[in-house]
Amino acid sequence: MEVVLDNLTQAENIIEDILPLKEILERKLNLSRQLGQGKPIVLTWNKVMRICLIASLNLPDKRSIERLNEVQLNKSSQRIQPSFFTKDNKRSLFSALLKLRYKDCDVDWRDNRTVARIVAQEIYRGLDYLMEESNLNAFLYAETRGGRSTNSVPALELLIGEYADNVDATLDINSRNVTNAQIIIAGATGSGKTNLLAVLIQQFRNISTDSPYPVNFLLFDYKGEFSDPANNSWLALFDVDRSCILDPVKEPLPFSPFKDFSGRPLNEINLYSTEMANALCAIDRGSLSANMSNRLSEAIVGAYKKTNGKPITFELMLKGYQSRMVNADKDDSISSILKQLVRNKLFADSDKVNLTDECFIVKMDSFPKDGPIAKAIVYFIISKLNNIYEQLPKQVVSEDYVQIRHFTIIDEAHYMLDFDNRPLRNLIAVGRNKGLSIILATQNMDQFKSKHFDFYANAQYPLIMKQQSIADGVIKDLFGMSGRDFQEIKSEITALQKGELIIKDTTLAALGISGKTYKKIKVTYLI
Repeated sequence: MEVVLDNLTQAENIIEDILPLKEILERKLNLSRQLGQGKPIVLTWNKVMRICLIASLNLPDKRSIERLNEVQLNKSSQRIQPSFFTKDNKRSLFSALLKLRYKDCDVDWRDNRTVARIVAQEIYRGLDYLMEESNLNAFLYAETRGGRSTNSVPALELLIGEYADNVDATLDINSRNVTNAQIIIAGATGSGKTNLLAVLIQQFRNISTDSPYPVNFLLFDYKGEFSDPANNSWLALFDVDRSCILDPVKEPLPFSPFKDFSGRPLNEINLYSTEMANALCAIDRGSLSANMSNRLSEAIVGAYKKTNGKPITFELMLKGYQSRMVNADKDDSISSILKQLVRNKLFADSDKVNLTDECFIVKMDSFPKDGPIAKAIVYFIISKLNNIYEQLPKQVVSEDYVQIRHFTIIDEAHYMLDFDNRPLRNLIAVGRNKGLSIILATQNMDQFKSKHFDFYANAQYPLIMKQQSIADGVIKDLFGMSGRDFQEIKSEITALQKGELIIKDTTLAALGISGKTYKKIKVTYLI
């Protein structure tokens, strides 16, 4: 009988307990990099726990289950992801070793909670063993033989909480029958949006980071909660550390927001200049005259001529624009916003990182949320992701799942939805072909539908939390109901408590059965 290694709950406080070993391992692994400029290696929590488990299962000590019930499992049911055991095709080996070590004990290997406690007990045994320097060195520097790696795309079944009947509530993000991976969240202040975002990030990171196809993310942290040093423990949940935090107040964001047109025809630059003019006006809510548009287009084309098609800078744009103004001492809408962008030095002149290959949190709380600088940061980063999208190969597709490379996460997204945000629309429309996706969170559900774009129609999972006001039209469009059913779901949304949400459910409709078109979920409490 093989050991049940699915749906195992983590031990309570295990992340905090293995932190000292994680730090020791990273210091050892990064020793050769300390004199260089290379990005240090950061181990995932899954990897450190697996190291502890492997080290423990190598120890022939006699096992006992007498004190097994003293092992405390995580109160919010944080799971050990299946990849923990399946990486490098080791599931059967872990099963066999666990049964070997506990061969003299009466163990029901089909009971999830018993197996979860045994696994936790073994991880802690390995932790105690490896915290001794001599043991750690012997373990690290022993001769090893590499195993055959699996290249399967991980199933992103995000466990976000429970339905009312205590059944696990999961979001299927990347199976082949899912239309797209977009998630939108509507919830008033205090509804639990921040915790829900954390649960979503923790889930797709926990599932994927030890697979050949990790899911990275870029989070715009408008309130500064995720980048606050007081909340460093949150970062550990996402398998990142403070090196992922970008603060444009302290130093420019480490990439250029502009396209590289090296070797490309001039008409592409002309089209790009028109889009840029419209963007700058939308960001600052300015009015764009024909003369201003022509001047800016000429300035952008001229700047690219000076760089031979390489990415330009806001300084070059501003100089070219001012040289074409009748009175350069008197600002118009374009020169005003360009001066703000130059003065704040938001971006580097060249790319020092790849936005989709790593995880980043952009600290946004130093800027007014509805001001031009905050809008420019988000707009141009999304535009940069579109540029990266064009260069990416198509995502990997397995028999059952498609690869998701990256999530762009915008909290307080309403500030980016009230104008024709073409880069955001483009990323949503075509991103899935390359494995790029979006999570948008805002306060009111009606902010996701405007004359520019219908985000509800393009989202696989609209998640509705407690609302300050309820838009009747959105409910009717989203859930396809009227009359008594409409009043019922409206009452359900009104009665939602912090940490609860309503999700669309088409199960019954797909079977041709009448019934509720929604379900309520109590979200896992994480932060």
